[in-house]
Parts: sequence; structure tokens; C-alpha cells
Amino acid sequence: MRFVALSNPRVILAAALLGAGAILATHFAAAQSTPPATADAQTIAAGKYLVAAGDCVACHTAPGGAPFAGGTVINTPFGKLLGPNLTPDQDTGIGGWSDDQFVQAVKYGYGHNVGHLYPGLPYIYFNKVPVADILKIRAYLNSLAPVHNQIVADQLPFPFDIRALMIGWNLLYFPDTGDYRPDPSQSAEWNRGAYLVQGLGHCAACHTPKNAFGGDKTGQEFAGYIVDGANAPALVDSTANGLGAWSVDDIATYLSTGHNRYADAGGPMASVITHSTSQLTSADDHAIATYLKSLPGNGAAPPAPVAPNDPQMIAGMHIYSDECSACHMTGGTGEPNIIPALKASPVVAATVPDTMTHVVLYGARSVGTDAAPVASAMPAFRGVLNDQQVADVLTYVRNSWGNAAPAVTPDQISAQR
Repeated sequence: MRFVALSNPRVILAAALLGAGAILATHFAAAQSTPPATADAQTIAAGKYLVAAGDCVACHTAPGGAPFAGGTVINTPFGKLLGPNLTPDQDTGIGGWSDDQFVQAVKYGYGHNVGHLYPGLPYIYFNKVPVADILKIRAYLNSLAPVHNQIVADQLPFPFDIRALMIGWNLLYFPDTGDYRPDPSQSAEWNRGAYLVQGLGHCAACHTPKNAFGGDKTGQEFAGYIVDGANAPALVDSTANGLGAWSVDDIATYLSTGHNRYADAGGPMASVITHSTSQLTSADDHAIATYLKSLPGNGAAPPAPVAPNDPQMIAGMHIYSDECSACHMTGGTGEPNIIPALKASPVVAATVPDTMTHVVLYGARSVGTDAAPVASAMPAFRGVLNDQQVADVLTYVRNSWGNAAPAVTPDQISAQR
């Protein structure tokens, strides 16, 4: 989960909520110390698949480090967290944890050795995962080679290092609805997709806007957010700001390969594709796509496009012709599965142009997967184009070929340099 900064009055309010929450009963009675059960090969394989569905490697494998041995830096406006060691090392990993303690951490956000956990572990979504599936995950992690790697996960400054504050946060933003409940009015495929998206996939962690306390904004599920300076686009069925132009098959192909006729995954989503969705069965990727395509749009009307005779549009058109059209084509269609299209892209037309600005300034590389091993590279233009030129070409791209988005200013470009 990503967070936004708190102001001091809100910290005071959180402290007050702490006092209220302290008198309430919680799920966190002392866990039994029963040792983990021995698992068979089938259970371990099932756990490996669920670990991929949860993209656990993203936060628990440091660059160049042993898989799941922890150390990944998770930057938040509150401070820094480190992904803990999930290997079965007795001293520095989870080898000394009982199954009950593991379930409490994953499903309820409570660590037996530290108390309340921070929602960098997305337990508010993992809460929907049945205990049986969580134990399969534990079985797979137990099968890994133990790695002795001491991680001090909590790097937050005062007052955010006071874990008891999470009592108040949980009262507000952790409803503990329990296991995912299938909707009998929907198909089995839809329900499978809903379970993966709402639970293990924890897609809302990046694609739902956050309020001042870092909780999901009510009524804005999957409406898009800015994560680590990148656009996590809306996932709703809206042509204005979501996946309205994408079919179910478009979404499933993107999840399976990292590419489709509209987009090529890069940035944080490239990691999700590589380690998670491309490792799922085609049936599960299609189920996720079926569920996402059912999410209603928020009724937002697309903004009026910037007029073609606007000076920025004219200047941007010339820059695009000289620098971009050879790869992205004059009609912004790109080359399917190799060069990303710029038309009908929710990232291109996002309200805030952060991702596109970063790509133009610093370049990018699309994901390569087993299903689509060819990756494309975008060169950096920060030494070629000045702030005004970058703003002009982005304004042109964001308002051509049916796209419509606010004009980009040189100040927005300067802020990302």
C-alpha cells in the first residue's frame, strides 16, 4: 500500500482513535504455538501459485538478494519500510512462527513478535483470503531454503513508529469483512476474478485513491492513483479515464504477456506482470479481466481536447513528427506487442501526466515475458528536449487520435527533472 502525508492535527486525531481502539476487543488473542504442519508436494505447488497471485516477491526480494529473504525498500511519505524475510530461517525469518501466527499476520495484520503491522503488508485485502489458502502459502515458504538475513523492517520516524497507532487506523480502514463471499448473481469466472483482484492481487493498493490517513477513499474504488511518481490508471469501464476502450481479451492479454494492442507494461506494472499475472493461468487472467471489465465507470465525462490550432498542439505535432512518429506511427498506433500505442491509453490520457513525463525524460523499457519475450526500449529525451518542448509534445500526444487530457505545462516537466 502507498500512503500520503499526514498533518499534525491528523496525527493527534489518530492518537485519540488509539485511545478509543484500545478498549475494544481485537482478533489478536495469543496465538497457539503449534508448529507448522508438514506439507505434501501438491500443497506446496498450490502455495507457490498463490504466492505468485499475491506478488509477494515484489516486497520481499531485494535487488540481487535471495528470493523472499527481504530487504526491499518500500518508500512512503511516512518514512521507509523494508520487506521482511519470509524464508524459514529460525532467527531472522518465519521459521519460528506457528501457522496460527502466520495467519494472524497475513489476514489480520498482527505480528506475534512486534504487535500491529503496518499496511505495507496489505492485510486489509488479504483478509479476504481463506485460512486454507494462507496455509498453502505458508507451506510453500517453508519449502524454501532458509536464509539468515536480519531485516529491521520498521524505519519510520516518530510518531509513525508507534505501532499502537494502528489500532485507530484499523478502526477506520480495516473493516475485517472476512473471507471473500461469492456473489450468487455473477458467474463462477466473475467471482474468481473478484477474489483475485480484491484479495491476493490487492489491486486497490495502487489503483484506488488514498485519503490523508493513507486509507482507501470510500466510493472511489479502482479510480486510479499516483504511486511512486507513476500513474496507476483507473481500472473502471470508462473511456474517459479507465479501461473503457479495452475488451476483456485486451485486458487478459495484457496481464498474461505485458502487451496488447493499446499498451506495453513498464515501470511498477512491469514487475507485477513479470512476477505475478504472467505466472497465472490464462483462465485466471481472463477471470480477472472479466471482473475488471464489469466495474462501472464513475460517470466522468472526458475533458474537451486541446484545440488542434493551439500553439502547444502545433509545436508538439512537429516535435512528434521528428522524434516520435518513426516508432509510434503517425496515428499513434505503435507496433502491437512491440511499440506501445499512444491512442486509447489510460496512462497517456491520465489527468496527471507523471508517468508520461518520466518516460519522455528518462526513457523506459517494456516488460518481456515468456509469452512475449520481445521488449522495447524508449530512449531518454531529457538532454534533447527542453521543458517547453516536452510539455508541447505531451500535450499533443494527450489530445490526438481521440485522446483528451489537460495540457501539460513546462513547470510540470521541470518538477520531474
